[in-house]
Amino acid sequence: MLQLDGITRSFGDRRVLDDVGFSVERGKLTGFVGGNGAGKTTTMRIILGVLTRDSGTITFDGEPLGDHQRRAFGYMPEERGLYPKMHVLDQITYLARLHGFDRRAAAERARDLLEKLGLGERLDSPVDDLSLGNQQRAQIAAALVHDPEVLILDEPFSGLDPMAVDVVLGVLQEYASRGVPVLFSSHQLDVVERLCDDVVVIAGGQIRASGEKEALRRQYSAPRYEITSGGDMGWLRTEPGVQVVEFDGGYALFDADEATAQRVLRAALDAAPVAQFAPVRPRLAEIFRDIVTDEQRHDDEPAATTPKETVR
Repeated sequence: MLQLDGITRSFGDRRVLDDVGFSVERGKLTGFVGGNGAGKTTTMRIILGVLTRDSGTITFDGEPLGDHQRRAFGYMPEERGLYPKMHVLDQITYLARLHGFDRRAAAERARDLLEKLGLGERLDSPVDDLSLGNQQRAQIAAALVHDPEVLILDEPFSGLDPMAVDVVLGVLQEYASRGVPVLFSSHQLDVVERLCDDVVVIAGGQIRASGEKEALRRQYSAPRYEITSGGDMGWLRTEPGVQVVEFDGGYALFDADEATAQRVLRAALDAAPVAQFAPVRPRLAEIFRDIVTDEQRHDDEPAATTPKETVR
């Protein structure tokens, strides 16, 4: 497990990381999300030793992280760093050779990985002849070719179409299944929600939330339910303990504690057949928006607590 504790970093008078701490567990894909300038790339560069930290500790499997361990890390920066005129297979083979593989093993590893990533037909193409999406796949191959023990990927899904995302995900999941910790940043919250096991949210250089994805959805969800009935649900507006958020004849979205929600369900069943009744969990984009909104809200401005009803 990769563990960060109390990481701080300033550039001049500006503190860009403030007491950053989270873990990246073995065998899991951890999504690292935050707005522009939130501190994601700075954090990743500190993990890799590209930048120094002002304070704090980083450990890997309980041991202080050192340069000899970082040599076994795989890193994909957001900026493209491949030689544009070099053929794809030659480029990835060369990088494998730099990590100590002999010529034959390097070429075999490069070819196998590029084929897994869907570039089998472009092995002899110069990098700058590839589409942006295929260049991204080649960049990912560069991070993986030496069989890393930890993966740090900055915006790996940028520019990929949905099919390419699935291809790359399959490769990353293969590494995770071997026990490799995988940390990736992304602005595509729908992609993060679909792909990751754990989520770390950073805003203003501070970690605002971290943990297992479904646990975060439960933590940040209001006690909200939706119900679809064969009868009119207008009576729900006057039900004690219920705050209606959306209403449309036989459909209602409402806030209530669990006991009240069960009372509503029994009343609805007595009145008409019920087609659907379920708790509603927020999407990652909603959680992120709420966390960032809380970050930006002035302390002397009380948060609104009563949702407004909408009719659709």
